[in-house]
Amino acid sequence: MATSGLQHVAAMYAGVVAPPLIVGAAVGLSGTELTFLTGACLFTAGLATFLQTLGIWKIGARLPFVNGVTFAGVAPMTAIVASTKDKSDALPIIFGAVIVAGVLGFLAAPIFCKAIRFFPPVVTGTVITLIGVSLLPVSFGWAQGPNPAAHDYGSATNLTLAGITLVIVLLLRRFTRGFVKQIAVLLGLIAGTIIAIPFGVTDFGPVADARVVGFPTPFHFGAPQFQVAAILSMCVVMVVSMTESTADMLALGEIIERPANEKTIAAGLRADTLGSALSPLFNGFMCSAFAQNIGLVAMTRIRSRFVVAFGGGFLVLMGLCPMAASLIAVVPRPVLGGAGVVLFGSVAASGIQTLARAGLDKDNNVLIVAVSIAVGIIPITAPNFYHAFPETARIVLDSGISTGCVTAVLLNLVFNHLGRPGSVGAQDVTHPMEAGEEIAVVR
Repeated sequence: MATSGLQHVAAMYAGVVAPPLIVGAAVGLSGTELTFLTGACLFTAGLATFLQTLGIWKIGARLPFVNGVTFAGVAPMTAIVASTKDKSDALPIIFGAVIVAGVLGFLAAPIFCKAIRFFPPVVTGTVITLIGVSLLPVSFGWAQGPNPAAHDYGSATNLTLAGITLVIVLLLRRFTRGFVKQIAVLLGLIAGTIIAIPFGVTDFGPVADARVVGFPTPFHFGAPQFQVAAILSMCVVMVVSMTESTADMLALGEIIERPANEKTIAAGLRADTLGSALSPLFNGFMCSAFAQNIGLVAMTRIRSRFVVAFGGGFLVLMGLCPMAASLIAVVPRPVLGGAGVVLFGSVAASGIQTLARAGLDKDNNVLIVAVSIAVGIIPITAPNFYHAFPETARIVLDSGISTGCVTAVLLNLVFNHLGRPGSVGAQDVTHPMEAGEEIAVVR
């Protein structure tokens, strides 16, 4: 349980620490304060994971679901920082906006969860596939190195280390059994880190500089401040976050063969939003489900929520012990990238499995999948596609998962629900671009 839980931490660690590092740098925090902010986000991610996996009352999906700082909030948070004259007020303004957005999201969860009726297999399969496809560029970026401005970014050394880690994970999955097979990703990360030492890529500096004990003092950066513009922008992020969390819960439900119903989704959204509302108390940001951990569940087939809860315990420990947190930071980014190819690719494969039983022999379903995936990969293939749109709109548009999900839901309504039964959706065709037979409509 401990090693499997640690795998989940390793898979999502980079995603948790990236937002506080980016926002903290924009605010101009010192190295000590930046370390504090990062530890606070790890601590609150652990608390949110406890809420999601173990649950309290009607709060928590009680699925093997990891929660952490959502990357969707980075753009609006940096915009808030840029628009704040006194940078010392930036974090309190962000925290106040996150609290309000979290409370409103918690109240809206019972209504938002009813969207599940609009997520049949053709929609869920498309969204799950998009989740995997959207995450793969993250692993490719890791494989190239931690800093795009560095001279060795994308070097042969970095890519080789990523490839070696990938091969190690694949060999362990192919030629081992039982416990060793289940922790193949963790073993691959350890082996890759050791191999990287002679290349000078492994940095043990974070361990040497870290303190043994540290607690995220409540409201360390000041009492929360409430500004309307900041609150509105974070409410938009909350809607995006709830949409992605709904899709992630549906994806995880398919993978563990326990389909998520309205009750499960409502409880999961309550955990997301309550975790977000409480996070600023300990200097953390908005929390949401981490899709990359779904890939780990899909690959290992370890479905126990208590394993993920154990991972949440590791996150809390890291928040309380900066030295423990620094151990994960030792893993070189190229090594994480090699393991990420397997993790995120597994999510996309799960989506394809779902699409296989979605009735793709029907013309309408093929078109739904084709257009939704095309719309969903726009932010990946053309990152500046929506550059002329307002910043608020780009919060949604730059999330391929959100745009693809909305597109799939709307197209499913148009093709499979609006109009009379027995319309075009019932016709079998071999390809969406081929003409179907003429349809006689019974009046």
